[in-house]
Amino acid sequence: MKEQEYVLKNATSFEPRHIFECGQCFRWNEDQDGSYTGVVKNGVINVRKENDDIIFKGVCEENLQDICISYFDLNRDYEKIKEELSSVDIYLKQSILYGKGIRILNQDLWETIISFIISANNNIPRIKGIIERISKAYGNEIKWNGKSYYTFPTVDQLSRASVEDLRALGLGFRDRYLVETTRKVKSGEFSLEDLQKENTVNARKKLLELSGIGPKVADCILLFSTLKRFDVFPIDVWVRRVMNELYIKNEDETKVQKKEIERLAREKYGDLEGMAQQYLFYWKRDTA
Repeated sequence: MKEQEYVLKNATSFEPRHIFECGQCFRWNEDQDGSYTGVVKNGVINVRKENDDIIFKGVCEENLQDICISYFDLNRDYEKIKEELSSVDIYLKQSILYGKGIRILNQDLWETIISFIISANNNIPRIKGIIERISKAYGNEIKWNGKSYYTFPTVDQLSRASVEDLRALGLGFRDRYLVETTRKVKSGEFSLEDLQKENTVNARKKLLELSGIGPKVADCILLFSTLKRFDVFPIDVWVRRVMNELYIKNEDETKVQKKEIERLAREKYGDLEGMAQQYLFYWKRDTA
């Protein structure tokens, strides 16, 4: 692998902090200079912003520019998305102004499935730690700038892990889920390729068949992976809270039903509800 650099000039709708701190990914870490470094596919990429330019630098087997265009969804017009959603109401407009640089990543489907199974009832620092330990144990090492990084394990690589092995890495009750899901994918009982071809409703149904995947995790996978479905609205405690405070106004937010939030999101945000969710989530959690 060779070191490469790609510069995105006069970038709009691209703020590294907004992208990497909005809860959609777990392999990116902030460096002392304010840039972010992460493992993507079989390479390592550093992303920093200088004035209006985004500088990507890293080591990878493929062309770095092609990887960045795909992974960071650079061919999509996020300015148009923000303009459309900003017209919904003042609340969404305010959240978009706060997280104006968010882009939804096209993350590897397999990695996203396993990562969000790990995310269930977990916090981000712990999720990142678990994924890093799994990658170090079963992925491939990449050395760059005097540091070691590890690729996310493939299906075959992760299939070598037993429940006991994963428990030792700190997965807790999720260890069995990872083993069962890996077995289904490796055996061909569950096809990642076929999932890409399904509509959103059927793709969600299939994801729910996998161990450790409930509705919220399924919607996160649909939104944050290469499935890239904007017509989903993942609901966690922050999303429930912001939707209740802005629109529903129930004195006890725990009594707000998921179906009520989903109906409201579809009515207000349409097929861009997944993008609206990210702006609202980032705004509410970051300002809490």
